[in-house]
Amino acid sequence: MSTENQPATPAEESPGESPSSEPTPAPETDRSPGAWGQFVGNLRNSPRLFRDSVIRHGRPTSDRAASQAVFGNFFLHILPTRIHFRSLKFRTTLGLGVITLVLFFLLTATGIALMVYYKPTTDQAYDSMKDIQYLVPTGRYMRNIHRWSAHGMVACVLLHMARAFYVGAYKPPRELNWVIGMLLFVLTLALSFTGYLLPWDQLAFWAVTIGSEIAQSPRELTDVLGITSWFDPGGAIKHLLLGSNHVGQEALSRFYLLHVMVLPLIMTVLLAVHFWRIRKDGGLAASSRESQVSRESSVQSPESGLPQASLDSSKTYGLMAVVRGRTPAVDRVMADTVPTYPHALFPIAALSMVTLAVVLLLGHHYDAPLTEMANPAVPENPAKAPWYFLGLQELVSYSALMGGVVIPTIVVIGLMFVPYLDREREDVGVWFGNRQGRRVCVATAIFATWCVIALLAFTINVGWLRDWYPRIPQIVITFVNPGTVLLAVFVAWSLGTLKRTNSTRMGALATFTCFLVAFVILTYFATVHRGPNWQFYWSQADWPVH
Repeated sequence: MSTENQPATPAEESPGESPSSEPTPAPETDRSPGAWGQFVGNLRNSPRLFRDSVIRHGRPTSDRAASQAVFGNFFLHILPTRIHFRSLKFRTTLGLGVITLVLFFLLTATGIALMVYYKPTTDQAYDSMKDIQYLVPTGRYMRNIHRWSAHGMVACVLLHMARAFYVGAYKPPRELNWVIGMLLFVLTLALSFTGYLLPWDQLAFWAVTIGSEIAQSPRELTDVLGITSWFDPGGAIKHLLLGSNHVGQEALSRFYLLHVMVLPLIMTVLLAVHFWRIRKDGGLAASSRESQVSRESSVQSPESGLPQASLDSSKTYGLMAVVRGRTPAVDRVMADTVPTYPHALFPIAALSMVTLAVVLLLGHHYDAPLTEMANPAVPENPAKAPWYFLGLQELVSYSALMGGVVIPTIVVIGLMFVPYLDREREDVGVWFGNRQGRRVCVATAIFATWCVIALLAFTINVGWLRDWYPRIPQIVITFVNPGTVLLAVFVAWSLGTLKRTNSTRMGALATFTCFLVAFVILTYFATVHRGPNWQFYWSQADWPVH
């Protein structure tokens, strides 16, 4: 029979193959290694796999890769992916923010090391400090580093605050961050004060005793008014601070808890918010002139010649692109900016290492003081606070209430409210704003210096109201003393500057300069020229010999 019209069979289509079965697959062992081989291979590759799980980007060989290195890193994300070249100049920030942060990390690390050996009881605290000083390996060194880091952090916070103020970094939209910075300043002082008691030596005991008396100073007013028996805010504050009416175990326990847990936790949270607000507010304050130059120079992209807004930014920066909107950092052009990695990270690392080296050298050459064990029966004379509280102690010598509570509160709250009183938006990011600002600061510094020195000389040589009228009512001394006179003079000068220049910015500069000059001079005067019984001496060599 003819098969001409019959369909081809499978055998005819695929000669040599069985028509009823699929090709036989190769055994599993032929295509992949066994479970043991996979395990060995994964074990061999585990370091690379771990690295890839942590570092999820390639080498920063391009702007995109460098931006992703910063954007995808938890610790580096506090920095922008790109940074203006002006922010890299040392004179812009003086590196004070970085130095302060490094010192805070040093304080945390050395503080944890000291906690291992410290015993927060009045019976054992001093002995544990001596063990740390003389028996624990590197204990003396750790304590010295801790002390110098604390002093350095206070100084850097003060300088950082002054820099931010003089370049107008408190202006919109940075008002909240200025307030947070002021809170960090207060927290820094509180950390130093609470840590001062922990050695439980004579110096610490009597310095905190003076501080507790300042906290009780509202009695200076309530006693005069005769209401202390039923309204005693001073006594309540002192008892809240010490846990009793004197410096003892309750005070040491509270100071220890505040110093090692409560205050550091609050400071860590505020630091995180502080860095976050720097990012959200558009980075460091830049002058309007620089921003205008950047906008004009980047109307067209140098690579494409197209307007900046029409570039396909996703191809270069992905989520790091600049987009349109109303937040402070939006619609900023990328001219005159460079990738944060490595242009900012390398200088930050270098400054951190220099800071660490300086603190290590200071800790190696200069020991933290440790006097005799605390003895309530033998007062220190003179009992001086740490250097950053000595200007305050000088004011307290005239009136504990005004010098220790009222005037510092007015200064801190006044500085917090400056951003909401000075709403001028010009000259942000420029030291002193302009030539007029420089002239105002110089004139104010000269005036404040003359006022403080003249008043100190007057009180030393002529005395004050109590020396002239021994029976004068205490309430007069409370409200009319060298501290309140200085405050009134500085307020009058600042308001006069505001009216004369017709500028709230100039008035703010005058106010802050008065505060800064008075702080420096009073601190120097109390450090060098105050001796036993808080009397004036030209030098310590003139102190009476007992």
